[in-house]
Amino acid sequence: MNIKGLIFDLDGVIVHTDQYHYQAWKKLADRLEIYFDEDINNRLRGISRMESLDILLENYHGNTFSLQDKEKLADEKNTYYRSLLENMMPDHVSDEVRSTLAELRNRGLKLAIGSSSKNAKLILNKVELLSYFDAISDGTNITYSKPNPEVFIKAAQYLSLSTEECAVIEDANAGIDAAK
Repeated sequence: MNIKGLIFDLDGVIVHTDQYHYQAWKKLADRLEIYFDEDINNRLRGISRMESLDILLENYHGNTFSLQDKEKLADEKNTYYRSLLENMMPDHVSDEVRSTLAELRNRGLKLAIGSSSKNAKLILNKVELLSYFDAISDGTNITYSKPNPEVFIKAAQYLSLSTEECAVIEDANAGIDAAK
């Protein structure tokens, strides 16, 4: 293998925002009087906000939501989530992550983010990691979320590399399937 680039998932690999996602989904679920727990939250890892909302709504027993209503609910969750992200600071990233990224760059590897999150740049700015990455492919520039490989294919393209020249570092099943 001639690996020239590494594409990292963001949530769960570079930073840990699971608790913020959980709190935001829980707040929305509580408002809608929907049962929501950690097990349900774990099903949301690595998939889009709209797909996550559909899973959350599996436990909803009221009137059916229109697509427009669902988009408003997803935006509401994201508003909660973004307010929680304001608490993120550089020390929310481990020294090991920072030193690993620095060493990989020193070895001449190109680094990218491949995340379904539409908040990737905000998070990277808050933790002061944006400068470590040569490219970012995220929820703002993809049509299909993981397990579709689009986010990783675009990351490789942004690095000006073929997918065969890249390796993916991922923690969620949907992302691992997309990487394969």
